[in-house]
Amino acid sequence: MTLNDYLHRASARLDEAGVSFGHGTTNAFDEAAWLVLWKLGLPLDDLDGVAARVLAADEIAGLDALVERRIESRRPAAYLTGEAWLQGVPFTVDERVIVPRSLIAEVLAEGVIDAWMPAHTRRVLDLCTGNGSLAVLAAMAWPEVEVDAADLSADALAVAALNVVRHELRDRITLRQGDGLAATGDAVYDLILCNPPYVNEASMQALPPEFRAEPRLALAGGDDGMDFIRTLLAAAPAHMSADAVLVLEIGNERAHFEAAFPALEVVWLPTHATDDAVLLVTRAALATPGTIQPARAPAPARARKDRS
Repeated sequence: MTLNDYLHRASARLDEAGVSFGHGTTNAFDEAAWLVLWKLGLPLDDLDGVAARVLAADEIAGLDALVERRIESRRPAAYLTGEAWLQGVPFTVDERVIVPRSLIAEVLAEGVIDAWMPAHTRRVLDLCTGNGSLAVLAAMAWPEVEVDAADLSADALAVAALNVVRHELRDRITLRQGDGLAATGDAVYDLILCNPPYVNEASMQALPPEFRAEPRLALAGGDDGMDFIRTLLAAAPAHMSADAVLVLEIGNERAHFEAAFPALEVVWLPTHATDDAVLLVTRAALATPGTIQPARAPAPARARKDRS
């Protein structure tokens, strides 16, 4: 059996089992390719080059066991491999953090937010850093900046530390533990990146097992998904320089966001997946009196299947 033949067999098995995707892949074939290439120690970006390779019987047995483990455990593939990729950069992951997939990485890598940043940006904060992926990507994108990476979870920061070391950025990324902006003391930033817990409670209840395998702390945002965001936006101006901007991911929660902050002027940043999952807001907009007030009633919760 060739590797390509095995991939078709494995992808059919994943489809038949009804597993869910969204942690780096969107379909059964890509998920199978990730698991198979990782298990065989082959490059993840050269499937065509190894597709005709003939698999030995013991290799097939090992691959079968891995595919069945993915099905039976309903854990994301990244937890089985210990690694995930974001914008082509590898990151260490495990069950202490959500699998990195933030759309902020796209707008960061493609320079979408560069024109909004202060001319002399020197300090960047990645709030709710998780495994540190956005902090690492920010440090790579702007070699002249210093990055703070903050999270409430000490476990998440332990994983982030592995990635800071992995990418040799210990001299430019500082890890900070604490609740929201309280983790930063009185620090002031030119740019704040934040992929917070924003999934509304009705949607949390509808998540498939693969997403429920991730830390709830990093996903759940309260009844309307805005609990953390309300606190963040109220406190942010005190931690932003005069021309600073905040880039915030809210996933599928735009209706809830606009219901919670009807007077707040924001810019929606387009991504390959959607045009209303990532927004940018200036310090001036956040500091305008009367803009950061909860709406009288949240919009009806909308069920969702993933957090991509």
